Amino acid sequence: MLSLKPILEPLTVCQVADYSQVNWDSDFVFVGQTDEEKSLVCYSKDVPENTTQVDEGWSGFRIEGVLDFSLVGILAKISSLLAEEEISIFALSTYNTDYVLTKTVDFDKALEVLEAAGYAVVR
Repeated sequence: MLSLKPILEPLTVCQVADYSQVNWDSDFVFVGQTDEEKSLVCYSKDVPENTTQVDEGWSGFRIEGVLDFSLVGILAKISSLLAEEEISIFALSTYNTDYVLTKTVDFDKALEVLEAAGYAVVR
């Protein structure tokens, strides 16, 4: 089964007017841009002043290792297990791996559910 590594800093999900105030030197910065919005997920301590919407109180974990693009159902399995416990997620994917965020109030329970299902939590 896969290993999950918690991110130790509180996270914030937000929309920004532009990316000019993003702390690009931070260890965790995730941006997404479409024709309708500019989104940012970052450490809560790094939220820029030019946000247009902010949703605080997130925690997350990384699926350890580099995931091959041919792997199927990794996020589906995790999200299904958490959905059964009524824990919603915010998923992020990079070239190497996936990240799963939950509201901080649900985070410990989420890790317990995943550990019970056989995932190893690297602390």
